[in-house]
Parts: sequence; C-alpha cells; structure tokens
Amino acid sequence: MNIKRRDSTAILNSLSGGVVPSRGLQYILVGRAQEATQILKDLEEVKKGSSVVKFFIGSFGSGKSFIQALIQQIALKEKFVVTKADFTPERRLYGNDNKAVAIYTELMKNLSISTVPQGGALSTILDMWITKVQEQVVQMRGYKSVELDNPKFVTDVELEITRVVSKMDEFTGGYDFARILTQYYYGFIEGDQELQRKALRWVRGEYRTKTEARADLGVRDVITDDNYYNYIKIVSQFVRQIGYAGLVVNFDEAINLYKITHSQAREKNYETILKIYNDTLQGNMEGLYISFGGTLEFLEDERRGLFSYGALKRRLETNRFETNEFRDLSQPVIKLKQLRHEETYVLLQKLRDIHAIHYNYQSTVTNEEIMQFIQKEYARPGALENLTVGEVVRGFLGAVNIIYQNPHYNRAEIFEDRGVKAASGQVNSRFSRLEG
Repeated sequence: MNIKRRDSTAILNSLSGGVVPSRGLQYILVGRAQEATQILKDLEEVKKGSSVVKFFIGSFGSGKSFIQALIQQIALKEKFVVTKADFTPERRLYGNDNKAVAIYTELMKNLSISTVPQGGALSTILDMWITKVQEQVVQMRGYKSVELDNPKFVTDVELEITRVVSKMDEFTGGYDFARILTQYYYGFIEGDQELQRKALRWVRGEYRTKTEARADLGVRDVITDDNYYNYIKIVSQFVRQIGYAGLVVNFDEAINLYKITHSQAREKNYETILKIYNDTLQGNMEGLYISFGGTLEFLEDERRGLFSYGALKRRLETNRFETNEFRDLSQPVIKLKQLRHEETYVLLQKLRDIHAIHYNYQSTVTNEEIMQFIQKEYARPGALENLTVGEVVRGFLGAVNIIYQNPHYNRAEIFEDRGVKAASGQVNSRFSRLEG
C-alpha cells in the first residue's frame, strides 16, 4: 500500500477518536463502491448544470458521516467548492433569533477547495479569483504587468469583476453580493485588511443590522434568517462563474430537526427541505449538490419525521422494486446498511496494514486473529443489535496499539474467544465464505 504519511496519520487518529477522517478515505473504502460510483455520476451531472439533492439515511454508525466525507473527497478532486454543517438546536433551516442564518454562517466558515480542504477557504477563493482576473486583464488589455498603481488598470479590473458578478442579479440579493465583492477588491489592491475583513463578515452572514452594514460597506441589506437560502444559491452561481465545477453542501445530524419540539417550527424546517428538493429537481438552480444525513426515524416517522409532511412523503418514498440486492442509487433517498461482517474483516485488514506502514514495522496480527476479534466483539450480549462498525474499528486499533507497543502482551486476551463459543454461532455463520 503506497499511502502518504499525512493520510495514514489522519486515518489512525480520526478512527481511534471515533470520527471520520477528512482525508485518505480511498484506502479504507469498503462496501461502498456502488455509492461512490453514483456520487461521481451525480457530480458529473452537476458539472453540466444540473442540481442534485440526496438523503443518506441509516442507523447510528451505519456510515452517513463517512459517505458525506467521501462526497467531499471526490468533489474536491473534481474541482468543486465543498462545505458542510451539522444541525444543532441553534442551527436550523428555518428559525428566528438567527438560528437559520447560523447554518449559513457555518457553511461559509467551512468552505473548502482542493488546496484548502479543511475549511476556511473563503478568502483564498476570493484572492485567487481577483489574481486571475488581474492576469486576464493584463492579457486582454495589453498591459505589460499587473499595474495596481495605474488607475486605468484598476478600473478595467473592476469592470471585469462587475461583468462576472452582475450575473448574480437574477437572485434576490445579488446586487449587494456584487457590491461586497467590489469592496473586497478595493481592500485587496489597497492592502486594506480591515475592509477585506468586513466584506468577509458580510458574506459569512455575521452582520446583524442593516445600519452597521451600510456604515461599514455601503450596502443596503444583510444576510438574515429570511434570505440566507438565496445567498446559498448566489454562492453556488458565483463559484461556477469563476471556474469551479459547482458547490457541494453536506448537512449532517438531521435528527436535530426531528427533535424540534414545537410542531410548527419543525414543519417550517421541513417546508424549507421541500423548497430545496423542488428547486434542485425542477431545474431552478444550477451547479448545486446538497446532501442530508439522517436516521430512519427522521425520514419515516409519520408523526415527527419528514413523512409527517405529506408533500415530502410523496417525494421521498423509496423505489418499491428495490431490494437489498438490487438497489436504485439514482433516487433521492439512499438507505445505508451497516457493513457486513466480511466487509468489516476486509476493513480491519486494511487498518492493520496502514498501522504497520505508518509506524514502520512488520505486523504480526494474522487474518485469523482479525476474524477471531470480530467474532469475539459480536458475540457479546446485545452486540449484534447495537454494536457499530465504528466501535469495532476503534477497539481494533486500540488492540493493535497495545500489541505494537507491548510485544510481550498476552494477545490471547484480545483475540481468543474462550467463553463465548456458544453465543458466537450466528456470527461464525457469516464468515463461511471467508473461511471457505
């Protein structure tokens, strides 16, 4: 396995801590090949001007966050701008007291591009774009170089910027967005970092009053709970105009919308999801890929879930001809299953090898011991119903760490399944293909 050090570091540290790594997913991709292929197909359609919305539904630990991390990794390679946000009691799709604009602010803070994959890429995107525009003006207008001390050159660049951002005017708020980008440009060429900071604050939705925004930036509006969704669409169009393939937005922890106790507030959030669904599938937006990660109850509970909203239920019911074997991954709702035991076995093999490469040693953990470890884990009372693959992975990495750091440790404590033979028959049967 030819793996970069920073990838192995991210994989081992993240999985040991119980979270999904932000890089190197291709080295541990097991049992999700069909989903990965569909993600790539969907992103190709978005590149051509379509928009896509997906709902990745599964139990806790079924891989929803992994899938969204995979979406991000694939999209960054395909030259998309990618962002993400988790729903919380203070971050929603609809709300007052800045609870809705808070989800927008989180998205803007987490903007990522291939060269800045960890988020915080907004200023980089703008700086790279302005630099590119300046170079284009040099070529188109016959300047010898970038001449920031030449008023005519500065004006020509401003006109080119205006030409690009004027295409945002079809959306409500597009004019003010264009004005802000012009202000950011002035700060860029004049070295006025305070003006740039104020422009970034505005784009991130951090101004709370129109009076303050008008005084600082000369614009007539701010991003609020009521209009933030328009600005998501504006940003998606803007990044396409400046050369990116489109915008990918991953919303996770949708269970927090399900948990909203006030029925009208919850319904308003679902109404926004319906609006997003209609906008993407009816062709009202271009270049936008949106995903939601949620549990089965978030989707199908007819009292509090998405299915409690009739218009969404009609749209999100899965293909009635789909089975576990024959799946339709083109539909909006993708139900994720836990990895099978044989797939978990392959995953642990990969992690054993990555651990050995990372620490530069020859692993002594055998394939048979990995199988025994899985059998022992799932033979514990209640494990078949409640144990997640993430917990198995975390336990395995802990075991490998102990063995690596303590060569004389009695590894039978980890791998031998004495005392659980009677309970492990159901688990053992699932490995018949491997043992064969």
